[in-house]
Amino acid sequence: MRNPAARKWWVLGALALSLLTVGLDLTVLNLALPTLATDLHATNGELQWFADAYNLVLAAALLPAGLLGDRFGRKKMLLLALVLFGAASLACAYADSAAGLIAGRAALGLGAALLMPLSMSIIPVLFTEEERPKAIGIWTMANAIGIPLGPIVGGWLLNHYWWGSVFLINLPIIAVALVAVAVLLSESRSAVRSRVDVLGVLTSSLGLVCVTYGVIEAGEKGWGNGAALSTLLGGMALLGAFVLWERRARHPLVDLSLFRSKSFTWGSLLATAVSFSMFGLLFVAPQYFQAVEGADAFGTGLRLLPIMGGLLIGAKVAEPLLPRRGARGILSTGFLLLAAGLAMGAVTGVESGYGYASVWLSVVGLGIGFTLPTAMDAAIGALSTERSGVGSALIMALRQVGGTIGVAVLGTVLSSGYRDKLVTDGLSGELAETVRRSVSAGVAVAHQIDSPALLASVRSSFVHGMGAMLWICGAVAALGIILTLVFLPRYAAREKAPETELTT
Repeated sequence: MRNPAARKWWVLGALALSLLTVGLDLTVLNLALPTLATDLHATNGELQWFADAYNLVLAAALLPAGLLGDRFGRKKMLLLALVLFGAASLACAYADSAAGLIAGRAALGLGAALLMPLSMSIIPVLFTEEERPKAIGIWTMANAIGIPLGPIVGGWLLNHYWWGSVFLINLPIIAVALVAVAVLLSESRSAVRSRVDVLGVLTSSLGLVCVTYGVIEAGEKGWGNGAALSTLLGGMALLGAFVLWERRARHPLVDLSLFRSKSFTWGSLLATAVSFSMFGLLFVAPQYFQAVEGADAFGTGLRLLPIMGGLLIGAKVAEPLLPRRGARGILSTGFLLLAAGLAMGAVTGVESGYGYASVWLSVVGLGIGFTLPTAMDAAIGALSTERSGVGSALIMALRQVGGTIGVAVLGTVLSSGYRDKLVTDGLSGELAETVRRSVSAGVAVAHQIDSPALLASVRSSFVHGMGAMLWICGAVAALGIILTLVFLPRYAAREKAPETELTT
């Protein structure tokens, strides 16, 4: 393809497809957990690690991954990321033990950690300032849509094929991306070949692992758990040491001068706030549809489609408005929509039905479509091509930690609200404890003992907990409005990027 203008959009399209698999792999496995428990004889702890191995490696490797692209070449590292992601998908699909699947998921997390910031880092290299909002919109939609798409695709595959098929769907998509990147993308790297900041890599990676693991454990075992808190505090101390070291290092992993730009700082933080609320919503909504609405896994995925539709429409509407309204105007509007949709969700009742849910989910999707691409564009707009890799990785690391903390904190609020309203009178101690464990367990017990009263209590208690959780999400969105209006420039600052060394 000789037309350079068309080539770069084909490359972005292929990478957007591969990003779809990254989002899918965050959620698609959840539906297969009951089958995996039987087929691989997995314990509850191993089931948890099927998800956590992916998240922990993803968090740990994000910052070094961005550095690798800047230093050794973005095309070369993108090809490596795609090969690794494809090979890990194959290993996961044919794993014959729990340990094998955990190892495969860890390798998958490493591939995703390379793929996400590197695919974002080519945007400031390939696209002009005028083209960038559209490119980031495509990138963001691919990254976000994969998450709710997971239950739809996973539910259909599990109904027709064996559990390994949820990983094999990655392979044809990765193959297309490999060909597109190999043929259409020119090599680019930073002209400055600085030394690797080994201490920065170690402290940032260990710090992100400890914070992520501590939050996961606190979400599972409670925020009073000593091991979880000590791990979380240790991770925060390591990240503090990382920041202090980066201020003194001659060749830092992260150039802290990036935070002198209001557009980068507040664009990154506002994107993190959106991720906090979005991950929390995607955690609670499937449980609501299954436990309260009575949907199966595939039906639950279909009921999440209004989020995707709203996101697509919101991003499409916001893109042409950005030059006229500015990032501040678009973001404040988006956060207003997000807060309104979440507030509508917070007053959901047991008898509200899917018609009401589809409305507020669509409004939330519109809000995400307005806010996430715009916040990302504000942050990326401050990156020169020299720092696009590590800068993109820093944005992704903040979003990943924000989303993980969101699920853990909001999950605790949900569980507390559920247990506080639950009525278990007349149940044995063992049954009562089972009902308190989760809404799905409570529904199963109510059906088992044929108790309409218990079923009504379980469902109303869950809706109460969901309401408390969504009010917090809405408050974060409302805070986003204030932060946008106070701190973000009306029009995101645009640095003139220096020339990037290109090799063919």
